[in-house]
Amino acid sequence: MSGKRPVVVYGASGFSARLTIEFLREYNVPFVAAGRDRAKIEEVLSHVPGIATADYEIVEVEHDVDALAALLEGATVVCNGVGPCIYHGETVVGAALKAGCHYIDTGGETPWVRLAAEEWGAKFSEAGLLLAPATAYMSAVAEACARIALEHAPGIDSLEILSMFMGFPTYGSTQTIFGQLQWESIYLEQNEYKEWPPVTTLEVTIPSAITTQLALPWGGFPHPVWFKDHPQIANVRAFGGLLDRSLMEGIVAGQRDYQEKIRPLPAEQQREILAGIADSMQPETPPRENRRRQRTVDVVVGRGNVDTIRVSAHGQGAYLMTGLIQAFAAHHLVHQPPRKVGFASPGEAFGHHEILAALGAYGLVKVEVG
Repeated sequence: MSGKRPVVVYGASGFSARLTIEFLREYNVPFVAAGRDRAKIEEVLSHVPGIATADYEIVEVEHDVDALAALLEGATVVCNGVGPCIYHGETVVGAALKAGCHYIDTGGETPWVRLAAEEWGAKFSEAGLLLAPATAYMSAVAEACARIALEHAPGIDSLEILSMFMGFPTYGSTQTIFGQLQWESIYLEQNEYKEWPPVTTLEVTIPSAITTQLALPWGGFPHPVWFKDHPQIANVRAFGGLLDRSLMEGIVAGQRDYQEKIRPLPAEQQREILAGIADSMQPETPPRENRRRQRTVDVVVGRGNVDTIRVSAHGQGAYLMTGLIQAFAAHHLVHQPPRKVGFASPGEAFGHHEILAALGAYGLVKVEVG
């Protein structure tokens, strides 16, 4: 790999990775687009706006620690877009550590984030490298809101976090939604992990709507892991979903079906069945987001003994935001070290105000405190 290209986008034919590449071009960051199928990557990149002016190369590589480590040798950071990360992330993380390369990804499934923290965090810290899974919209924007809440209300010790978006989950996201059913959903209570009951659903309110929305724990999100052992925050409950009740009701029905019919089966058989269900629901790449339709809302409510605060972020284009966050993070790492090494949240690694400023510069999000 050329030493002039410090960023490797792995899984470059994926929906989110394509958007990362689009924003890397705008940040003028040279990159390698890597994956198992060169022809597929070439076809996908041919549709990226302005790709002819980007400084990049395409590399075909096997999903193997040694092969990936050889590719990552000399790179600054790998942006991993291959998911679900709970199945495929450790291979890329192991390769990044072997090559001496920072690691970020677009996944956010709670069991993966927890595994990364507990099994790989110390190793990356010792190597002076960053390990930042879930550097993506679905958790990074809400995390920024949570940290703003802490700034404005230092007496809070509890967080309730909600992330909702309008849109069509990609193939990878759909695989993650159903694949995560094999693991328990968690929240943080008095700095201890607790499990949500199976098929927990919540009726939630958002600032920009009159009607309520249907939300799910979806593993618990990364926030309980990020705030575990925080000196101030002891309780974290996070949930979210799609701003389309019919889609959410279909997902809930799938969860109930899993509990009744699939969960008693062996783990590998469960995985195969869940992957098949996800394939049937989203076999193709969804259309590019329309910002007037695919909107997002994140709400964080903080509570202490007597203090309360609400911070909300209204945005547009969940996957557009993910691509921009990934490119912003990669650009940061090319030019300066992360703010924290080892396992870290996006806010800890790059600054939550800086992430919001990058999104705001593109008109993708607006935060309100009240």
